[in-house]
Amino acid sequence: MSQNPFRSTYFACLSMAAEMSTGALAMAYLYKIDPPVSMLVVKVESEYFKKQQAVPTFVCGDGELFRNTIAEAIATGEAKTLRANQSEEIKEGEVVAEFYITWSFKAKSKNNLQTI
Repeated sequence: MSQNPFRSTYFACLSMAAEMSTGALAMAYLYKIDPPVSMLVVKVESEYFKKQQAVPTFVCGDGELFRNTIAEAIATGEAKTLRANQSEEIKEGEVVAEFYITWSFKAKSKNNLQTI
């Protein structure tokens, strides 16, 4: 279902997987954090180097950048952004595509929190 007529993976499927993998990393740092922090994708960039026909592995090594940006958003009370790099590899070191997902983080103020 994710293959186009040229027997490669649709770019949109690759982009969604790249966004999801960086988003999962962000969510790990936001889990049960106090105060709560909202997250939002504000920009997606990509570069494709060859046809994707194999099962990809997505690698994001920006964990420290996520942690620091979220901490800064909490400390300042202002929205902070980061540009996460997501490489898609099919073999050790063979990069098929690179994605840059820009995330925005902002601590929720006590006035904006809803009670359920």
